[in-house]
This record gives sequence, structure tokens and C-alpha cells, in this order.
Amino acid sequence: MCGIVGIVGKTPVNQAIYDGLTVLQHRGQDAAGIITINNNTFSLRKDNGLVKDVFHTRHMKRLEGHIGIGHVRYPTAGSSSSAEAQPFYVNSPFGIALAHNGNLTNAEQLKELLFTQARRHVNTTSDSEILLNILAHELSKIDKLRYEAEDIFKAISAVNGLVSGGYASIAMIIGHGMLAFRDPHGIRPLVFGKRETERGVEYMFASESVALQTDGFEFIRDVAPGEAIYVTEDGELFTQMCAEKTKLAPCIFEFVYFARPDSVIDKMSVYATRVNMGTKLGEKIAREWGDKDIDVVIPIPETSCDIALEIASVLQLPYRQGFVKNRYIGRTFIMPGQELRKKSVRRKLNAIDREFKGKNVLLVDDSIVRGTTSAQIVEMAREAGAKKVYFASAAPEVRFPNVYGIDMPSAAELIAHGREVEDINAYIGADGLIYQSLNDLIAAVGQENPEVTAFETAVFDGKYITGDIDQTYLNRIDAQRNDKAKSSRDMAMSAGLELHNQETGSND
Repeated sequence: MCGIVGIVGKTPVNQAIYDGLTVLQHRGQDAAGIITINNNTFSLRKDNGLVKDVFHTRHMKRLEGHIGIGHVRYPTAGSSSSAEAQPFYVNSPFGIALAHNGNLTNAEQLKELLFTQARRHVNTTSDSEILLNILAHELSKIDKLRYEAEDIFKAISAVNGLVSGGYASIAMIIGHGMLAFRDPHGIRPLVFGKRETERGVEYMFASESVALQTDGFEFIRDVAPGEAIYVTEDGELFTQMCAEKTKLAPCIFEFVYFARPDSVIDKMSVYATRVNMGTKLGEKIAREWGDKDIDVVIPIPETSCDIALEIASVLQLPYRQGFVKNRYIGRTFIMPGQELRKKSVRRKLNAIDREFKGKNVLLVDDSIVRGTTSAQIVEMAREAGAKKVYFASAAPEVRFPNVYGIDMPSAAELIAHGREVEDINAYIGADGLIYQSLNDLIAAVGQENPEVTAFETAVFDGKYITGDIDQTYLNRIDAQRNDKAKSSRDMAMSAGLELHNQETGSND
């Protein structure tokens, strides 16, 4: 999962891109990057770490220009080396830079195509570099010294015909302008807005609407599935549909977990969808758990807070904040290694004993992925004095890996894969476990925009919307994502960094 920002301005854009990335930090804490164009030259800064740690004053001064793109990243199936950080750029044709949120499901075939037909070298394991080179190859087929909007759209149409998966991308071409495009299913979000200034209109693209608000841009709309938008360096805007078959099916996990509550995605308020999730789950608990002697509803912060508050309202029970969250610990389901995740949970959350002591508590979380975190939290609730601990998940059972840009574990490491609710409950050690149904989750999110008739829900039902996912592909990503593979990559990366430091005498 990643966050992307792009601005075509009339004044320097480095600070606005930085500010946009900071409010998209929840979408990626592994690496950050900004690239700008000034005097027909790219200026790039990217590295592992948070936005505030990657960019210092000396870097920002170097990122001159009125047009630029930024990126924050979680790794998907590749390495977490800083070499994988985005944006990427290529020198031909003209000079193209790109930032990408999502995952290409036919990346291996595309890499082979680039080698055999385009004679292009891909230097990293990132599918984003592959996407950039595919775009560059299609643009290079246009024998012109100056591209028109129709040329840009022709190239994007060809790209959409070649690549598969979920992708929201922003690119820029030296001497031309910026282009943004979204996959034909609109799996990953992408919005754009404008800002009126004394010097003219400025345009901004971002993963979530909150980034537009932060930078003072007026929200225009979502980029449509299969649509491309091209803005010249002078601020002329062109749009065109660049895919033959399109159907909006946004990733429903964006609303469950990833997106900020103050964002609106495809005309759906993330906050409102989570309140609706609470209503649906509260009604299910009332129907099926009428015999449970629950005293208090406690969320596992932070995504589930709005959901839990609504559940408490439906059940007419007290709502309490029983856990305090350390906001400076990363998300634990992505962390490699079981022991590391267990230690991280204890550093991430601390229980307020008085809210648990002698009570039967209902803990509410947005989802259960590995089950490790849930088991630790149930244990913490008991240690804090709870008599009984019930557990509710606002999402259905996560039984299948995500292939469209979320680095969920391999299938074998998903607690619900091949297990029933009773088995999962026994693993996490709760006195009862209840899940939101998939139909109720779809209804809760879709209620905010009846025009959306489908969602990408493969992590729950195993139905991959692009239609190109088979067991061979799932086996390959399983080998890339399991704890053993991640641990081996981390050791190799650490060894390489240590060798580099020894050779250069540097620790920076």
C-alpha cells in the first residue's frame, strides 16, 4: 500500500508535496520520495523512513520547480531496500518519472517483454519500475519531438492493454507535463483537485482527498477507472477514457483499514462507512449474542474507534477507551517474524486497568489478519482484570492474500485460512468471537454511494476481480511474502548495507 501526490503549480511545489505526503503517511511508513522538474532537469530525493526523516532543509532547497510528484511506501512483494523507494525515472524518451500505488499481477511477463522487445533493463524488483518502463516504451513508439494530448492518451491506452492488476499512477514528462491514470477497475484510489492563484490555476493529484484539503486544493472528483488525465506544464487539462472495458470496483479494505476517516473515496465518506459498519455489526451482535453478559465496549485503536462507538450505541452499552496507543510503532501485521510482532504489540498498546477490572468486555477491531495481535490483546485484557473477553471484527474472515497492493501475509499465515470461527476463537483465547458478514460489509460501504455496484473483496472470498490469478501465482507470492523469505531478504539487505558502510566509511 502506498500514497502518491502530484502537483502542477505556478510556484514551487516542494513544500506542498511534502505536506501532502505527511497526511498520507498512514499509507506507507517504509520509504518516501519527491522528484521535481526545474530547467528541464529532474531533482530527486528518496530514502527509507518517514517523510519527516527523509527530507531535511538541504533536500527541500534542492527540490526546485513548479511541477513534481511524491510517494510514501509500504513494500508489497519485493524488497524493502531504499533502492526500491519511489519515484523512479528513466531518461528516454525526454525524461519520465513515475510514482505508483498498487501491484501489477503480470509483472514477470511484462519484465520479459521489456527485455525481449524493448531492450530495457529493470534494475529493481519493484513492479513500479516495470510500469514506468512499459509507459516509456509505448511513448517511444511515437516519433515526435513534442507530444500532444492525444499521443499521451494513445500510450496510456496501450499500457492499459498490457498491464493487469491494481494501479493508480502519476507520471511526468520533462518539457511536457503530468499525467495520472487509474486501472480499469479503479481498485486503488486516485483523486484530483485545483487551486486558483494569482498566477493561474494549479492542479493536484493524490491517493486521498485529505491531501487536497491539507494543501488548500478544491476537490474536483475521483479519477475514473481506466481514465487518464494530462496537465501540461502551462496548466492545460485534458481527460480521456483509455480502457475499453471498465467497471468501478474499489478495494473494500481501503474503507475497513487503510484510508483516513476524513477522506472521501469514490464519493464515499470513509468515516460514514465505518459508522455503518458499526451499525451492521452491532445489529448482528444483538441478534446472535443476546445471551452474552457484556458490560462495556472497548475499541482497539485507532481505526475501530468509530465502529466501536456505533456498536455501543446500538447495544446501548457504555463505550470506553481501554487501550492507549503509542502512535510511533508501525503496523504489526506487515512486520516479519512472529516474535517481533509479539513484542511490537506490547510496545504499541497499553491497557488502562480500571476499564477492564471485574468486567465482561467486548473488544472491537477493524479486522483480524494473522491473529497474533488479537491473541496478545485478549491476553492483555485478561491481565488487566477482565472477567470475560469477547471479540468482534468489523471485517469478515481474511482468508486469502491480497494481490493488488497490500502486503498481507502468505495464505498459510492468515489465521482464517482453512479455519472456522471456533478454531480462530480458540487461537486468540477469547470467550466469544463474531465477524461482520461480507454482505453486511458491502452494504455498509456501498450505502454511501449506490452508484458503486461492486467492490474488490478477494481477501474475504478469494474472487480476484482481474480474472488472471491462479494457484501458480498465489504460490509465487506466498514464497515471496512468508516470514522466512522476508527474514532472508532483511538479512541480505543488512549485510549489503554493512559492507557498503565499510567500503565507504559512511553511516548515512
